[in-house]
Parts: sequence; C-alpha cells; structure tokens
Amino acid sequence: MNAVDSQRRVVSGMRPDGRLHIGHYHGVLKNWVRLQHEYDCYFVIADWHSVANHRQDPANLAAHTRELLTDWLAVGVNPSAATVLVQSRVPEQAELHLLLSMLTPLDWLERLPVFRELQKRHQQDSLALSYGMLGYPLLQAADILTYRAGLVPVGADQVDHIKLTADIAHRFNQLHSCEPGFVALAEAAIRKLPRKVIPLYQQLREQYQQQGDREAMETARALVLEQTNLTLADQNRLLGYLEGVARQILPEPQVLLTDEPRLPGIDGDVMSRSVGNHIPLRSSNDDISHKIRNMRTDPQRIRLSDAGDPFRCPVRALHRVYSSADELAVVDNHCQNAARGCLECKQPLIDAIIAEQEPIRERAETFERSPDMLDTLLAEGSERARDAARATLEDVRKAMGLLR
Repeated sequence: MNAVDSQRRVVSGMRPDGRLHIGHYHGVLKNWVRLQHEYDCYFVIADWHSVANHRQDPANLAAHTRELLTDWLAVGVNPSAATVLVQSRVPEQAELHLLLSMLTPLDWLERLPVFRELQKRHQQDSLALSYGMLGYPLLQAADILTYRAGLVPVGADQVDHIKLTADIAHRFNQLHSCEPGFVALAEAAIRKLPRKVIPLYQQLREQYQQQGDREAMETARALVLEQTNLTLADQNRLLGYLEGVARQILPEPQVLLTDEPRLPGIDGDVMSRSVGNHIPLRSSNDDISHKIRNMRTDPQRIRLSDAGDPFRCPVRALHRVYSSADELAVVDNHCQNAARGCLECKQPLIDAIIAEQEPIRERAETFERSPDMLDTLLAEGSERARDAARATLEDVRKAMGLLR
C-alpha cells in the first residue's frame, strides 16, 4: 500500500466560472497562501464541476481556467509550494468517482440540502436535473479522496459535503480493506507504542467500539498520529483497528473550518458574481471608487445631520476587514453622532482596497502576458497530481479486485 501522511495533506478548489472577487480573496485565497507553507496542498481548478452546474459557456471554459490560475498566482499561490491542477487533466479522479458511485447509497446524495434545494428550484423542469447535479458531492468526494487528503478547508456551508466524503471513505474501507493477517499486524503495531500509551489506546478503542464514544475515537486518533516512531503503514493499521476496519485505504477527511468573512456586496447582500453586486479582483481604481461610493448605507440615515446605526450599514462590514480596530471605532463614533457623511466614511475604505488591489493587478498583468507559462504550470501541476492519483488508484483497484 502506498503510504501517505494524510494529516499533512490539504485539498481545496474552485470552479473556473469567471473573475474572482475580493470576497474570494479574503474568504479563501489568503488562507491558501498561508496553508501552502504549512501543509502538502493540492489546489484544484474544478472544470468538471462547472460543466455539471451548467454555469459555463464551453467557448469560455479554457479562458476562464487560465484566468483563475492568473488570479491565484497574483495573490500569492505558489506552484512550487503547492500542487496546482486542472480537474479534467487527472482522469484518475473520474475513475475514482465511478468506483465510489458503485458503493454510495442513493439516499446519501438525495438527502443533502444542496440537492433538495435544486429539486425545489427545478421542480417544473425535470430536464434541468442531471445525474451530474445529483452526483456533484460525490465528485467532490473523489477530488478529496484521490489525493488522500486528511484536511479540507471549507466554510460552514460545506461541512455536510465533507462529512459525506468521510462516510464514503469509511464505507469503502469496510467493504474493501481486508489485509491478510491484519489483526496480527495491528496487534504488533500496538506493541510498538510507548508502554504508557498502550493501555490508553486500548481503553479508548473499547470506549469507541462498545459505546460509540466519538470523542474517545478522536482522542485515540490524535494519540496514534503523535507517535513519531511508527511507520505510516502501522499508523494506518492502528487507525483502522480503532475504527473497526481492516485498514484505511482511503483516509476519512476532517473539516478544517475557515473563518470566512462574508463580505457584503454593493447592494448590502452577500457579495456574489451571480447577482452582480461584487467588486472583482484586479478591478481598476476608478471601478473600485465608483462601486464603493454607490454602495448602500444605513437606510435610516437620509440627511447628513441624521445619526446613523453603523451596525445596520453594509459599509461597516468592509471596514471590519480593511480597517484597524481604532479606525473602526472612529467610523462607529462618527456615524452614531452624524459627525461625518457617508461618502467621507467610504473614502478610507476606497483607499485601502485600491492599495490592496494595485499590486495584485500588476502581478496579474505580468502573468497574462505569458499564456504559455500558464499552460506549462497547469500541465506540470496536473502531471504531478496524476502521480499521487495513480498511487491511490493502484491501491483502490487492488482492494476491489480489479486487474491492473
């Protein structure tokens, strides 16, 4: 079995659906730039997902793929520090998606809130609902499990999808993880633990298997992963023995919750490309100024002399991201005491966004002038990803009895 330290591996991705906005930057990309120096990161340009969602004009897909990579590079994602890949260039992900579809119960997919919402939205148009939309979370699971990622950074709205991925991995391991002499190998691995750790591991395993104590299971998992004297194969055996499966061929990923600031759009609702209320990444200075100046404020503050409530003003949410605590206190005070007009309040915000975006825009212009370099980076990253994907598929095929 090909050994991978799943707890050091992270997978995340985005659809190439058009230009990103500053909400993506603060909610996702800044976190990626940090994670790439702490973990073995795989960042996926999920073009199959764009096709499944009917969001993409085929004529624009390739251009949007390069554009997405340009955005990532401009904000600091480094292909030397992380593996950047195009989903459709790793056919192993499609094969794993197919194999997992053979063992995933239909009701696991149908009960997900995202599919129920799609059913309501398209109840008058059955042709709009495809298997691709039903199987969208399963394809996400294949994205994660192909690289045996143990950690997946997501916002709260994606937690159900990661739990589904963990359930699918657990089911696969239960069905296909028989290893000759597994119990003897697992017991031998236990004896390699420090003497004081052995009874604690056994006690926690008993609590989980007999009482369903998930806290005991998580404690035991952490205990095993702390042991630096174990091989990865023995770690996998101990984790599998703990959870009642022979071994973990596909690690069960955990959610790495990210603190995603939900930036408001210029209309006060959550910033979104689909409703056109966003400030695109790499916007011109004039465009940034125009959009912020026209952004909604506290509806009760009609005249300059009217006191306002900053907590009802969408502009304050942007100040929370771009202004210091002292500057935010000044903003609140001026609003509550009608000491400053809304346009005057917005100007420091305009200056801060322009200062942030100018260097990103300049770096992007450099990459845009080198389309061949973008294609090379995508080809190299995708091929590197295929090496990891092939190793996973080798173990999966062997476990399922498929000829290689």
